[in-house]
Amino acid sequence: MPESSINALKSKIELFPRVDLIHMPTPINKMEHLTKELGGPEIYIKREDLTGLAFGGNKSRKLQYIIHDVLDKKCDAVVTWASLQSNWCLQTAAAARKFGITPILVLFKSYDLPDEYDGNMLLDIILDAEIKIRDAEKGRVVRPEDAEDVVEEVMQEARKNGYTPYNIPLGGSMAGGSMEKPIGSIGYVESFVELEVQSQYLNVDFDYIIHATGSGGTQAGLVAGACALGGRTKILGISVSEGKENFSKLVLSIARDTANALKLKTVPLSSDILVFDEYIQDGYGIVNKGVVDILRFIAIKEGIFLDPVYTSKAMYALIDLVKKGYFSGKDKIVFYHTGGTPALFPNKGLITSFLRDNKARA
Repeated sequence: MPESSINALKSKIELFPRVDLIHMPTPINKMEHLTKELGGPEIYIKREDLTGLAFGGNKSRKLQYIIHDVLDKKCDAVVTWASLQSNWCLQTAAAARKFGITPILVLFKSYDLPDEYDGNMLLDIILDAEIKIRDAEKGRVVRPEDAEDVVEEVMQEARKNGYTPYNIPLGGSMAGGSMEKPIGSIGYVESFVELEVQSQYLNVDFDYIIHATGSGGTQAGLVAGACALGGRTKILGISVSEGKENFSKLVLSIARDTANALKLKTVPLSSDILVFDEYIQDGYGIVNKGVVDILRFIAIKEGIFLDPVYTSKAMYALIDLVKKGYFSGKDKIVFYHTGGTPALFPNKGLITSFLRDNKARA
């Protein structure tokens, strides 16, 4: 039985203040053509790409809470880091600018894209973010231990330049840096509550949520929310970089810290963490034919653009799991579109080359 009602969980979330940053609730729609094409289960899409901040995306839900903490601590600059074409860094830069805060971004080249002004990086430049580019191991997300020294160096430089900087961990997902609690992942407990309200309006009980998982906070927040409200909905995280053994431990740790921060009685168990690493394919951020085929397939069937790094791989997984019989024909599934579409543009050469090859073979 759930430990609390939706309203009781909302009250616990509301104890954590946030700034007014995004459009809520984000829309949810049935993917009629995809559902018909696959012959069931019923597939819905929650449009976290329509949050309204800087091309939208899941990161802005987290930033509502993080930016409030930045302001509360009287900081006037934020330092964060991720890959070269990071959605997280773009969203952070936009949120910071909206509240008069200077964004300082450390961008790691973790896949083979030129450090040119395109996609998210172009938008970072338009936002006048301070950008530091560093090399990194190709094909995986940069780990916190790899970035620690560089970030500390940038923090010291910011202080010398007269800033009072706030250090936000990767993806705003976990406690660390200047964040004492995983306040970012509370945004996805809130998102789960929002989905539950929408499900009542639609008169649909959702069996599964499926989404791309990269730094763990989105999945951890959804898991904590699902557990608090009874645990009937299963959260399937499709890893875009890390193996499921180590990554599942990270998600569980964040989910438990989130539950504890909210003083929830129901703390997630290891069995609540479902991570699939079979769809990483060639590595983090690497675009291949399978990714491009899914991009085009969903664009044609639903008129929706996915991104080539996160959501295309998650959709590839969803379709493959349906075909393999993982779900029953009666299941109701929500696909979380977590944003990231600006990454289409720096990958335009690879995408168009695969599409041309497809046309040549037809």
